[in-house]
Amino acid sequence: MKMIKIITAVGLLSCALMQGAQAQEPASCKQVRFAVIGWADITATTGVAMTLVEGLGYRTRQIMASVPIAFTGIKNGQVDVFLGYWAPSMDSVIEPFLANNGVKVLEKPNLENAKYTLAVPTYSAEAGLKSFQDIARFKEQLGGQIYGIEPGNDGNLLIADMIKNDQFDLGDFKMVESSEAGMLVQVSRAIRRQEPVVFLGWAPHPMNTQFDITYLSGGDDVFGPDYGAAKVYTVVPPDYEARCHNVGKLLHNLQFTIEQESQLMEKVLNNENPQTVARNWLKTNPEILDQWLSGVTTFDGQDGVLAVKKHIGL
Repeated sequence: MKMIKIITAVGLLSCALMQGAQAQEPASCKQVRFAVIGWADITATTGVAMTLVEGLGYRTRQIMASVPIAFTGIKNGQVDVFLGYWAPSMDSVIEPFLANNGVKVLEKPNLENAKYTLAVPTYSAEAGLKSFQDIARFKEQLGGQIYGIEPGNDGNLLIADMIKNDQFDLGDFKMVESSEAGMLVQVSRAIRRQEPVVFLGWAPHPMNTQFDITYLSGGDDVFGPDYGAAKVYTVVPPDYEARCHNVGKLLHNLQFTIEQESQLMEKVLNNENPQTVARNWLKTNPEILDQWLSGVTTFDGQDGVLAVKKHIGL
């Protein structure tokens, strides 16, 4: 009888352990909602994250938003993940959300060695438009315009503040807002005509290889030192890692290089589906899965690497 009780106890313990392995996270973690803001880099990295998460047995949803709305969505519980906090250019935008603990920034950036500041075609730099201080001298040739991207973007806000405060004698200039794609159309048109144009530029981005561009010096007080040197961070709700620790582990592991993002972005800018791009890239670079999925399981506690490989067709 005693032996039967011991065997029964061991059996119950084994069942409990098996159930624990499967019940990795609560059902509320099954859907992961990602914010995207229309930038090719964030669209590309989000495509990768969504592909990985779906391969692990989760459901995903993509929410298009401006930067402030993305942070607001996280604070209000409508968004789970935003992979696009560019620091320091977005610092002023995120500060109110950090001040009242509305959002959490993961400690490790998902991208380092990025940059974000104003740029011009190299022929304009060779003609003397090399710094922020030079822009006003070229007002007539520039049509008094500086090209930004989508409304509410942090870069646009920095340009708007320069104009509002007449910084660098830009008080009579106008910022043209559109989108990343719209801005690049204007830049491409100006380059074909060999006309000067000032626009928001950043790396990683295929614009750095598609166009011969030069980043303007002298903007340290606006975009930060070293030509707007930046790191990109992942933002989640303050309690997300505690609630959804498996996805949280994946997000901690998900770190890109400039080269990786540039490869992904080039395809995205050619209007290919971001998750198709991600799937094809992962099939070509499967070794990265061991790094990104280290310590990560499927939603039901199974081997994460094997599940994602099956999901992408390996």
